[in-house]
Amino acid sequence: MTLDLKDRVEPRPAVATRSRRRATPPWWFVLPALALFTFVVLIPSARGVYYAFTNWDGLDPRFSLVGLHNFTDLAGDPTARQAVWHTILIAVAITVLQNGIGLLLALGVNSMIKTRNFLRVLLFAPAVVTPVVTAYLWRNLLGPEGAINSLLGAVGLSSWQQDWLGSPRLALWMIVLVIVWQFAGYSMVIFLAGLQSIPREIYEAAAIDGTGPVRRFFSIVRPLLAPAITINLMLSIIGGIKLFDQVYALTGGGPGHATDTISTLIYKDAFTLGEFGYSIALAVVLTVIVAVVSAGQYTVLSRNERAAS
Repeated sequence: MTLDLKDRVEPRPAVATRSRRRATPPWWFVLPALALFTFVVLIPSARGVYYAFTNWDGLDPRFSLVGLHNFTDLAGDPTARQAVWHTILIAVAITVLQNGIGLLLALGVNSMIKTRNFLRVLLFAPAVVTPVVTAYLWRNLLGPEGAINSLLGAVGLSSWQQDWLGSPRLALWMIVLVIVWQFAGYSMVIFLAGLQSIPREIYEAAAIDGTGPVRRFFSIVRPLLAPAITINLMLSIIGGIKLFDQVYALTGGGPGHATDTISTLIYKDAFTLGEFGYSIALAVVLTVIVAVVSAGQYTVLSRNERAAS
């Protein structure tokens, strides 16, 4: 007795459907996290935007809507404009210096030198220290009686001694120096991961073709490092725009307002002057700046990354 093929092999669509259903996690798994995110982030953010249009002082439950008054005051406030300029300057300087130094360090420790593993640990170590601790350490080093001035005096360079954090001309760049010192190793690790993902055969083929190190970097390494470059630039520019703790611990925004950023000005207006409505308007402006810069930078870098690949 023979069986027809379709009698012997029966399709089992129900089993396949059940397998796909089991492979797809239930959507309600996300509900607890979504509820927490809504309660902790979305609702306070929405209330904050609302308070930006009020004259709330942070304590009195009675307040009134003032429309765009806080934003017009912000536009006419020279201190706020100066803080925006300082924020942009710090963010750009950190992005350029931190990533440039980080890339050079990554290229150095990616070589076959015997101490490369020790150097990787040593260069990355500052990044694991709390930023406030690092800021207080450098504040002592850069003080009028600190180790930097003492060292300059010991080597006969007393004329170079400065109040590094008390000078309106130098304080902002000292903040940039401290942040780059701490996080250049962090950028180095990301670049190093990208370098180690490049197959050795590509380097060997380029060496056989007689390609020099500079040409090899721009023709081979840089295009293959595009994802690492995108990550590092995004992290550094966003971190620079939101910078608060190092600035406040080093200079408190001083001398005067010489190192105030948007974040430090938000803190001062809210908790020193009690102008919560105005400070929240500043926070809204900071949020918009971060969103616009992040979106623009991601679009450009993603396009360049696709072109490189």
